[in-house]
Amino acid sequence: MRPKYVFRLPVYADSICPDVFADKSLKEISELKLWEGNKQRTIGELFDVQETPFDPDEDAVIRLVGDLQKVRTVGCNMSFGKLLIEGDIGMRLGEGMKGGEIIVKGNVDSWVGCMMEDGKIEIHGSAGDYVAAPYRGSTEGMKNGVIVIHGDAGNEVGCYMRNGMISIEGNVGEFVGIHMRDGTILVRGNCGGRTGAGMLDGKIIICGRVSSVLPTFTIDSVKSSVKADGEKIKGPFYRFTGDIADQGKGKLYISKPLNPHLSFYEKYLQHESFRG
Repeated sequence: MRPKYVFRLPVYADSICPDVFADKSLKEISELKLWEGNKQRTIGELFDVQETPFDPDEDAVIRLVGDLQKVRTVGCNMSFGKLLIEGDIGMRLGEGMKGGEIIVKGNVDSWVGCMMEDGKIEIHGSAGDYVAAPYRGSTEGMKNGVIVIHGDAGNEVGCYMRNGMISIEGNVGEFVGIHMRDGTILVRGNCGGRTGAGMLDGKIIICGRVSSVLPTFTIDSVKSSVKADGEKIKGPFYRFTGDIADQGKGKLYISKPLNPHLSFYEKYLQHESFRG
């Protein structure tokens, strides 16, 4: 599938989904409805659609190519199959995803994996704000599945996350893991402030630098390594527990070598050990 022209208005394309395409002919797929701004269109009006032979024993692949930055809600509620996206794509990719796989060779706008329940999303680029987060006013964040981002991500990654795994190779913004209930967030780069605010449970691992740690987190040890989805991440790491303002028991791991400005926490541990 390729856009027929450069979209200037948002295109709401939840009909572009393996579950919706299943058992439909090329003509039926071209006649599926979507919205361009406030006007209802068909897929065939907005996209060139071609069909290629595939192995019936393998999951079908929907391949989208081109400038898709205005295209939203692709893969909404998908439960099987594969979406391969070659180019940048818009908001709410994989919203409510229940299974299958989405691979993006480009960047993704905000709310990727919004309220995701299962499956895998892999982004060979960067993502915007609210990765795996729910809509405003909802507390139903990511429930399961895996999101891998090879670039950077914005603010509020994993907001209200309940389970699953988010791995980010680059840097992230502020409020990572805000209101987190469970699951694991791994950030291999640097992290903005207020990490884990309102966190109740789960695990956040920061392999890069953080500006500071919230005062509502208490240090309990220094660990030589930490596990993330079966992978052993070498440290050492400062380990904090919190957010105690919410009676939280989440674990926050922060690289010791890359955060020398946090060395006073280790002195605190030595002092507590001496007192004990």
